[in-house]
Amino acid sequence: MKKRVFSGVQPTGNLHLGNYLGAIRNWVAVQAEYDNIFCIVDLHAITVPIDPQELHLSIRQLAALYLACGLDTRYCKLFVQSHVRQHAEMSWIMNCYTPLGWLNRMTQFKSKAGENVESVSAGLYCYPTLMACDILLYQTNLVPVGDDQRQHIEFTRDLAQRFNSLYGQQVFTIPEPQIREVGARIMALDDPTNKMSKSDPNDNSRINLLDDPKTIKKKIARATTDSLRLVTFDPERPGITNLLTIYQLLTGKSEQEIEAEFAGKGYGDFKAALTEQLIATLEPIQERYRALMNDLPTLEAILKQGADEVRPMAEATLQHVKNVVGLG
Repeated sequence: MKKRVFSGVQPTGNLHLGNYLGAIRNWVAVQAEYDNIFCIVDLHAITVPIDPQELHLSIRQLAALYLACGLDTRYCKLFVQSHVRQHAEMSWIMNCYTPLGWLNRMTQFKSKAGENVESVSAGLYCYPTLMACDILLYQTNLVPVGDDQRQHIEFTRDLAQRFNSLYGQQVFTIPEPQIREVGARIMALDDPTNKMSKSDPNDNSRINLLDDPKTIKKKIARATTDSLRLVTFDPERPGITNLLTIYQLLTGKSEQEIEAEFAGKGYGDFKAALTEQLIATLEPIQERYRALMNDLPTLEAILKQGADEVRPMAEATLQHVKNVVGLG
């Protein structure tokens, strides 16, 4: 039997190259090997202020972009979180089993709330419990995560184990994190000491998957390097090493092959080659994306089919939980 993989992503901000090379492409490459559930987590998106029309559109754009990147509905159930009411119902139940101290320790709440702890929503505070329920509803085996999300998976595992132990039975499958170390961290173009992020206010810090060729060329031309002008991998030179890592992931070439390719050449030659590779990789994705966004009825049908397929699975877990707790 195939292991079940759950992945959720918020419909906010632009998907960028770091998302693609660090997660999406790798997931697509092995999707036939797993029972995949992919959720657009719109209930998480409203934990902070967001324009309703923007949210509605972003959900469709994200679905179209993931499909354009190669998500195949033969192997993957793609749906919108709020279309499956069991997520919200389960979240309330599990909030009643979540110690306050666990939520107080979550670093992402602290970073998002900042100085405004008194005014942020309770939803943002309880975000980790909803995220845990997203995973636990489907008896998930594996959760693909970046290394900055390990704390959320540990929270999910702890909550599942606490509940199972409390009632003396295996109500929830204990999920394992699926972390790909190589290529998991594509760094910002303007500051290679920070991870490439869709929340960075500087758009030049990232290559968005929908950037046009002219924009890609401009961003790569401005990307941080150094004064040595040697096209070599070197941890002490994070700027050029980040760009070389991107080139390596796009081409599949080894470090030695790449360094030999650009021996005696400068950053201008290398950046031109990198730009060419980026455009060649992203243009087919952008074409498929535009086709899907121009056929919204088909896109909506895909999302409805995904929700219809996962709903019975979510309901089975929810009913088991309610029976164990004594509800109903």
